[in-house]
Amino acid sequence: MSEHDDPHAVDLALPIAARITAASERHGEDTVVERAVSLIEGNNEGKEFLLVVGGEHAQGILDGAPVLYWPELWGTRALLHAWNDSAADAVRAALTNQAWRVREMATRVVATRRVDAHDELVALLEDDTARVRASAARALGTVGSLDDVEVISALVKDEDIEVRRAAQQAVTAIRKRSPKP
Repeated sequence: MSEHDDPHAVDLALPIAARITAASERHGEDTVVERAVSLIEGNNEGKEFLLVVGGEHAQGILDGAPVLYWPELWGTRALLHAWNDSAADAVRAALTNQAWRVREMATRVVATRRVDAHDELVALLEDDTARVRASAARALGTVGSLDDVEVISALVKDEDIEVRRAAQQAVTAIRKRSPKP
């Protein structure tokens, strides 16, 4: 068994940030990022890493529950806590993942890590899933510019209250940090 496959090396009671930090200290942050990207791409990264990124929920998959999109989601989420720029392309790809939860998480990573994904975020403002639209608006509120206010403002009339709220907050955030003409 390699050092990357010791499922007992993970304290599942730790919060995700602490598990990722511990894995980064043990294996190196670049290795954690590389393995997170591999999960996003649909690869198997072994029991230990699945437990690191998925915690107790990953044990269900290891015990036979359907995998679905969970490893891709957990790999994307791991990039909130470990990062290098080699992950940017995988994050942009995650913005178009068929699973809405992965798309939603990828918008958070874009905002946190300042990934250049403007066009992808704008496209997600029209996503079928309200949570993705709201998260894309929030991300644009963080990384967007005054040029984005008009397209975000269209969402203040969205059918979903959380989308409307996120759009208004995004517009306010952009205007607050933008210099007055």
